[in-house]
Amino acid sequence: MALIRIDAIGDQPFAQGKTMPVAAELERGLARSGAFPSPRGSGPSPSPRPAPVIIMVHGYRFQPGDPVHCPHSHILSDHDAHPCRKAVSWPRGLGIGADRLGLAFGWPARGSIWQAHRQADAAGRALAQVITLIRQIDPQREIHAIGHSLGARVLLSALSALGAPALGQVLLLAGADHVSHLEAARASPAGRSARLLHVTSRENLLYDLLLAGLVGGKGAGDRVLGRAVHPALPQLRLDDPQHLAGLAAMGFALGRPERRICHWSSYLRPGAFPLYHALTGPRGAALHAEVTRIAAKRPAPVRGGLSLPLPWGANASS
Repeated sequence: MALIRIDAIGDQPFAQGKTMPVAAELERGLARSGAFPSPRGSGPSPSPRPAPVIIMVHGYRFQPGDPVHCPHSHILSDHDAHPCRKAVSWPRGLGIGADRLGLAFGWPARGSIWQAHRQADAAGRALAQVITLIRQIDPQREIHAIGHSLGARVLLSALSALGAPALGQVLLLAGADHVSHLEAARASPAGRSARLLHVTSRENLLYDLLLAGLVGGKGAGDRVLGRAVHPALPQLRLDDPQHLAGLAAMGFALGRPERRICHWSSYLRPGAFPLYHALTGPRGAALHAEVTRIAAKRPAPVRGGLSLPLPWGANASS
């Protein structure tokens, strides 16, 4: 499987295991996924459309290299199966292989929520360096990104740190961040050009409330992303019948939720990864426009409480 593994230590990126410089690891990985313009100028690539790079960023509670909590042996692994229910392989779900290259980005997300929140900013600056290197090595290669929870904050921090357009599709899954940070990212050249989409649902409401109560924004009106409606961020809600019906009409039928409270539903829900695969594919820009129109159909506002109709016998939480 065409998969590059990069980790952040502070605000600096390192190849996993630090066996070689990041630039060398990226060059080797890009070469594995299909020919690309050589830095030595040995001629153009025989492929007019190099395979895109899909950056995958985990959220809270992971720690690269940890024997139990390493993301590279969990959701960022290419495993066929894993004993943990939540360890769905993102590379497999996103179709990482001959026609697309995966970049699994790890960062230190353990400790308290406040520590991880700060680390996400530093990790975003490290990721911005990685993206800049990819653009230098192969300017023609498309780069897309997907991040869950605090991984969404990492991606927004990276957008803020990039001095030029660099990313195409940016998928934020149950983003653990605030509107002020989104606006800062959108004000950057990379943020203005990226196609942002926030995927969330009422299953994540408890986590939104916890984030709002524990990690303050930049003012009293600075809402968390899951509790805000903002023109700069289309929000696809997997609990809204209108949104689900619109996706089904496009050929993306998502399964029903299995739990009332679940922070991982945005990627555990059956049918979610085919949608994300398509959004990061050749028709991604047109599909994003269609999904944005669906997301514009505003659901009824969430007004507290955690009630969610589920089939009899379904679990209340994960």
